[in-house]
Amino acid sequence: MYLTGRNVTSEATFILLGFSDSPALQVPLFLVFLVVYSFSVVGNLGMIMIITVNPALHTPMYFFLSHLSFVDFCFSSIIAPKMLVNLIAEDRTISFTECIVQYFLFCTFVVTEAILLSVMAYDRFVAICNPLLYVITMSPKLCVMLVIGSYTWGMTCSMVLTCFALKLSFHGVNTINHFFCEFSSLLSLSCSDTHTHQLLLFIFATFNAVSTLLLILMSYVFIVVTILKMHSASGRRKAFSTCASHLTAITIFYGTILFLYCVPNSQNSRNTFKVASVFYTVVIPMLNPLIYSLRNKEAKDTLAKIISSKVHFILNIKFTIM
Repeated sequence: MYLTGRNVTSEATFILLGFSDSPALQVPLFLVFLVVYSFSVVGNLGMIMIITVNPALHTPMYFFLSHLSFVDFCFSSIIAPKMLVNLIAEDRTISFTECIVQYFLFCTFVVTEAILLSVMAYDRFVAICNPLLYVITMSPKLCVMLVIGSYTWGMTCSMVLTCFALKLSFHGVNTINHFFCEFSSLLSLSCSDTHTHQLLLFIFATFNAVSTLLLILMSYVFIVVTILKMHSASGRRKAFSTCASHLTAITIFYGTILFLYCVPNSQNSRNTFKVASVFYTVVIPMLNPLIYSLRNKEAKDTLAKIISSKVHFILNIKFTIM
């Protein structure tokens, strides 16, 4: 990290190009992303509030869902604000420290989200395949341990990759053709030997993606087999209904991730890469609360009661003033 006795990395300048290759679209993109991010913040914080205020939703499934909403809120808030600023600002520079912090938080929450989705799949497996043992198996202690484990593993993976990123050397102006700092972009700009870093990134990414996806697929294989063995049509519909929201969220999340990394690494596909990245960093965190709330009667009823109480409160104040 030193060149002629000076720390070249600390003096390096990073520029996030973002969507600067489409200047005519920058203002419309700013407005669209601002709306999407606003819905994401309101939706995820609203979901946490709904689960908190309704005792009927104090179950393992909703406990995990509240943490998924928290992760989605943090996930989008790490990326969206800087992306929005860069869409309207001429100065798109970001310091090395800011870049590393952004990557550390991004990696922490994306890994945590993948693990939480697999934990939620296990929860559905226990609920449908072993309903009589569900309360005992999914005890409050186990649920807390699973959530803590999700955050811990996310932070561990992120910490290891971030420590290796800190060993990279940079000098001069470094242009990142993306809207946020990602590990592969930093590797491509570094003047260090990045072979070990690339191998480490591949190992962590492959392990996390394959292990969580396998756990999800195995859980749903057993779930589908159990549902098909049910004699009651209403029972089958109810079982499928409880899994529909989670399956939709999983399909969108993993479908986008797999599509993103199947895009050929060429200049022509760079815009496609950015669009896919926007989808899983900003759009999916907005979609998750919509998916779970719109398909869930308890969540919709709680939201309706909250809105109704707010309306009555406002009307009472208005009549009191009059």
